Amino acid sequence: MFGKTKAFSGFSVNDVQAAKQFYGETLGLEVSESHGILTLHLAGGGEVIAYPKGDQHAPASFTILNFQVEDIDAAVDELTRRGVAFQRYPGLEADEKGIFRGGGPLIAWFTDPSGNILAVLQDR
Repeated sequence: MFGKTKAFSGFSVNDVQAAKQFYGETLGLEVSESHGILTLHLAGGGEVIAYPKGDQHAPASFTILNFQVEDIDAAVDELTRRGVAFQRYPGLEADEKGIFRGGGPLIAWFTDPSGNILAVLQDR
């Protein structure tokens, strides 16, 4: 039924302008805004929307967006330089940079200004 229908994902934020600055300037994504809703234009043509919920916003308790990179160390270093702090989770021991190098892909988690979880990851 929807095999040829364009689809997109979305998530809420508590401050559209802070989200626009973070996704556009800090992460370097192309971001457009229409009627108070942000569209994040992703490499490869995908789009994700970020919509305002103000005081009703509750941060996602899971990773809402993953950025696959060729060199996770370089990506983490650059994000750190841009003021991004990396998260640490019990049972997933991260190195000094905040990169989990256990099983699966190399991954480092961080949050947006609304507390939503994002990640950079590198295939092994």
